[in-house]
Amino acid sequence: MSQLVQCVPNISEGRRPEVVEAVIDQVRQTPGVHLLDYSSDRDHNRSVITFVGNLASVMEACVALSREAVKHIDMNQHSGEHPRIGAVDVIPLIPIQNITLQECAQAAVELGQRLWEEVKLPVYLYGAAARKPERENISNIRRGEYEGLRMTVVQAERLPDIGGPYLHPTAGATIVGARLALIAFNVNLGTSDKSIADAIAKSLRSSSGSFQHVKAMGVALEKRGQVQVSMNLENYKRTPIHRVLEAIRREAARYGVPVVGSEIIGLVPQEALLDAAQWYLQLEGFSPKQVLENRLREL
Repeated sequence: MSQLVQCVPNISEGRRPEVVEAVIDQVRQTPGVHLLDYSSDRDHNRSVITFVGNLASVMEACVALSREAVKHIDMNQHSGEHPRIGAVDVIPLIPIQNITLQECAQAAVELGQRLWEEVKLPVYLYGAAARKPERENISNIRRGEYEGLRMTVVQAERLPDIGGPYLHPTAGATIVGARLALIAFNVNLGTSDKSIADAIAKSLRSSSGSFQHVKAMGVALEKRGQVQVSMNLENYKRTPIHRVLEAIRREAARYGVPVVGSEIIGLVPQEALLDAAQWYLQLEGFSPKQVLENRLREL
């Protein structure tokens, strides 16, 4: 079986479709990679791109899309609800087939070197590629966001892992690393009070003694007059998506606020959705082999 790596770059642009398309075209034009999905969010002012391929081709696509993003995105003019430190905010490498997490971590370091040498983007390494324990958690790297990092990047504890000791004048810095597959899951609430979303997000985090493997934050969706609990579920097998949703419902009910919708950003493992369906429908003895499309693929 051939090697397969998934990559999910997040760029700090979600309001100019022409810029997003220009960046994604670099993926489309790279031999050996397959574009699977992309989506943009105006409130977050952010786009998430998902593609797969062999490691060498994925790295070429990452360099190409980063070079294009730097041409168009000026972080000095950027605003959005999602924390970010650069035009190409994060590039995770995810092992899918015939490659290990450690091999992806080693490749992340090589990719970081190329981004510095070829695009002049200083790089912070996170996840399995982190050189410092505190940088395993991406939230620690994003502390203060782009605006704060401009002032603190020269401090010893804030220096980039590769390049620097300064930011790119318009594109900031990039976070590169390796991780396992996660689910980007957002739940919208029927209120404009962001403090409620913040409180619910805090109640979900492992640091508050609640769910392990959940990162959560409150986000204001101003155009909708709603707020959102925006999450990364880093281990859907240990922290299933339906359990998290029901916890949010319970917390929201305490404030007299309804859950009005949810969304998945990017791709999601089928197993996670089947587990949710089995739980909500209270199915007994259900097997993925009962899914018609799964059986048809066996023909």
